Amino acid sequence: MRPAALLLPLVIATVALTGCTAMHRHGDHEGHGHHDHAHHGGSPAAHAKLEATRGHSVSGMVMFHQEEGGVFMHARLSGLTPGQEHGFHIHEKGDCSSGDGLSAGGHFNPAGKPHGPQDAEHHAGDLPALKADANGKADLRVKLPGLGIGSGVADIVGRGLIVHAQPDDYRTQPTGNSGARVACAVIARMD
Repeated sequence: MRPAALLLPLVIATVALTGCTAMHRHGDHEGHGHHDHAHHGGSPAAHAKLEATRGHSVSGMVMFHQEEGGVFMHARLSGLTPGQEHGFHIHEKGDCSSGDGLSAGGHFNPAGKPHGPQDAEHHAGDLPALKADANGKADLRVKLPGLGIGSGVADIVGRGLIVHAQPDDYRTQPTGNSGARVACAVIARMD
């Protein structure tokens, strides 16, 4: 396959997610009240292209935009176990070279917090669960307080992004007992 042909799916996914982000700016997203998102045009952004680890078929695209007080994340994935929740985390290392996701290290946790859900103390990298529909697809849009793009101790750029095979129990330390790593990506800054 020619290099230009390899880029086409990434360009299409980026354009599609940009359209979704535009919807987000106008308050047309679930679980969020109306926010002033006009500042997105000049604010830092990042993306991650999730690819399946060895023996799995999960893939997707995740977009991140800096907002006041945190980062807004929009994740769209396919190839998940239909009807199941999957653990989803930012990991400390932006390294997917091992083929099983283990080279991404542990959860991103610059403040030394315990693992937990968003409404309690938690690792900076603890994300809400991905909930797959009957076709194994998930679409998650959420504000992640305290994270940053390109600066600060909670900077996510260059970190790993991992999807797990099982639901996160948000109790088991330090990982949430969410099983094998079925997809991996490196979060990259968009300039």
